[in-house]
Amino acid sequence: MLEEIGEPYELTIMDWEQGKSEEHRARQPLGRVPVVEFDDGYVFESAAICLHLADLHPEAGLIAELRTHARALAYQWSVFAPAELEPPLIEGAIFRDAQPERAEKARGRFLKAAAAVAQSLDGDEYLVAGRFGVADVLVGTALSFAQRARFPEPLPAGLDDYLARLFERPAYQRALERSSAAAAAS
Repeated sequence: MLEEIGEPYELTIMDWEQGKSEEHRARQPLGRVPVVEFDDGYVFESAAICLHLADLHPEAGLIAELRTHARALAYQWSVFAPAELEPPLIEGAIFRDAQPERAEKARGRFLKAAAAVAQSLDGDEYLVAGRFGVADVLVGTALSFAQRARFPEPLPAGLDDYLARLFERPAYQRALERSSAAAAAS
């Protein structure tokens, strides 16, 4: 999102110990990431951060006008990603070896949610009003985790092309380069 809106930012990679520190818990009470520091304080949770950034930078065109159906759909898909896509992805990855049956059920829940995304796209390039936006950032990030988590099942039809479009965006490429450089430096 920060690359999409073109705002300067500092990326900090934390290790496990830093995440448990009192300093970090003052930013995020559970010691998790991401957390973004704005001029007036911290915000955590990916969907909240991304929606707030979209609101702060309307010139970027990443979210529809207030009180529109397109705005409601941006909220819907932005919340759908962490609520419906991420939990079964994480469960499937965590229990892949220790509890394969549980992992398989989790992957099934993920694939059902991913199918809902594919159905919503229905040939469109992006989730809301045919334009790239905040919902695509969040849903695309969650869907791409299936590849990183080595899910054996393919994504529902159309989602590989959707992810390829998202990965080709210059902002995505810049973010990937920046996070790789930060990880290498830490």
